Amino acid sequence: MQMQPEAEFGLADARRILGEVFAPWVQDLNLAVERMEHAQPAEVPDWQPGALLRMPFSERLCRNGGVVCGQALMALADTAMVIAILAANRGYRPMTTVDQTTHFIRAVSSSDVLADARVVRLGRTMSFGRVTLLSAADSKPVAMVSSAFAMLPG
Repeated sequence: MQMQPEAEFGLADARRILGEVFAPWVQDLNLAVERMEHAQPAEVPDWQPGALLRMPFSERLCRNGGVVCGQALMALADTAMVIAILAANRGYRPMTTVDQTTHFIRAVSSSDVLADARVVRLGRTMSFGRVTLLSAADSKPVAMVSSAFAMLPG
């Protein structure tokens, strides 16, 4: 899929890419892009572009004890960061994860999980970001993720 950066890259574009570009098992997570931000508000000097994704709760994502497994949380964070980078880029660009470090803060069960992904640096060859995973039930952090992506020619 080739897309040039556009003046407007909206939710419909991100949702289409989520359904067309990602592996089928990632699509099986039923992730939803709820928000994207690529235009800096004038009154927020430390703002960073980003995206908010939701992973609906499913027993299929749980390990013994009803806790959402770390693998699902890490896939959510990785996918959310890709969408955030696309939002900051205002269009599709091929990339691959180079590094992802996840710090699990607390378990989450019986709740959707939100991924607030922020682009720290959007570069020509490398991009960097951070993701805060939150329990949708109480908005408390579940995990903190930092990541680096190689931006590929395309």
